[in-house]
Amino acid sequence: MKRIKIGVQLHPQHTTWASFADAVRHAEAIGCDTIWNWDHFFPLYGDPQGPHFEGWTVLTAMATLTTRAEIGCLVSCNSYRNPALLANMAKTVDHISGGRLIFGIGAGWFERDYEEYGYPFGTAPDRLRALKEALPIIKQRWEVEIPPPVRPIPILIGGGGEKVTLKLTAQHAQIWHGFGTPDVIRHKHAVLDAWCVELGRDPAEIERSISPSKGESLEAYREAGVTHFIYGIGEPWDFGPVEEALRWRDTQ
Repeated sequence: MKRIKIGVQLHPQHTTWASFADAVRHAEAIGCDTIWNWDHFFPLYGDPQGPHFEGWTVLTAMATLTTRAEIGCLVSCNSYRNPALLANMAKTVDHISGGRLIFGIGAGWFERDYEEYGYPFGTAPDRLRALKEALPIIKQRWEVEIPPPVRPIPILIGGGGEKVTLKLTAQHAQIWHGFGTPDVIRHKHAVLDAWCVELGRDPAEIERSISPSKGESLEAYREAGVTHFIYGIGEPWDFGPVEEALRWRDTQ
């Protein structure tokens, strides 16, 4: 059985840098396997004009604040950066972290980011096509970058679209991240497995990660095939659910 991992996504909004940095250090100190932020330019909840920090620059600092936990953006928006540039950024953070980067990526969805920063929002199919085009470029750049990544950088794809996103996951990713109840996740896993079979890939190569729904049993998620649980929290930092999950992990 694959090892259970517990992660935390620290929301880089409505906080100060000093407080966020303390939360990163605390997450590693209590034993989190992975520590994440997100890739947006404005708060996703609370005061829409409140404080917010950019994901990849924060991620670079997170690499220097930690020594053990893997780190990543959950998830990077493909639309915000040229894919070759993003590959170089990821390679650089991989080196700064000593080979602890997980490259999370998705098609993008938060319209305000696009509008206020001058990116064309387009349609969901437009953004998915762009993601499909970007992934091979990113992987190819990692093959030729000097210096190369410290390790083969694992790709995490976030999203539950069954026709495109899960197919791209089967083609390119080492981790899939989704949302929903255990029954929803079990169904998504079946779809992902089917894409793997169609594309000639072993479904067991893809780690299954979720942000747990409140009130749902971690055992039920594990029975559905999940081995990586990532809890999202914001300021003030309540690590209670994360600590409870860590205790459960350590009994498995």
